[in-house]
Amino acid sequence: MHPMRVVGVRVELPANQPVVLLREEDGVRYLPIWIGAAEASAIAFQQQGVQTVRPLTHDLMRDIIGALGVRLEAVHITEMREDIYYAELRFSGGVTVSARPSDAIALALRCDVEILGSDEVLDTAGIEIPEDPGAAPEESGEDAEDQVEKFREFLDHISPEDFASGG
Repeated sequence: MHPMRVVGVRVELPANQPVVLLREEDGVRYLPIWIGAAEASAIAFQQQGVQTVRPLTHDLMRDIIGALGVRLEAVHITEMREDIYYAELRFSGGVTVSARPSDAIALALRCDVEILGSDEVLDTAGIEIPEDPGAAPEESGEDAEDQVEKFREFLDHISPEDFASGG
């Protein structure tokens, strides 16, 4: 399993399909996951620190988990079958619950827990975007803006159908 970080959420045009981009922390692969609009908003709101008057679904889930006295320990993006991603919520006490990756990611951000991607998922659907090999060492580190720009360029040239054959 590889630690993953949420780079951001963007709407892919012209289909108006939201996509969340995860980046492998110990490598150069990115994992784009097409998601629903509600989940995209939930992820973006949390990343931007937006507070709502009443709890959104993922805020409610976080509150229920705490009220029951359990702890979400990690989120695992476990597999991809027939072009559908699968995830698991890993709770204290060894309990696991199957979840859509979009919901799992939104909850992981709210509970401040690690998101891990399996070797299988990253080997199948991960997109390698290496750093510029010609850049000077001090120029090779990417900030969030650079990653988002690469993400935008990537989305301009790809569609969900590109993953039909596994990558």
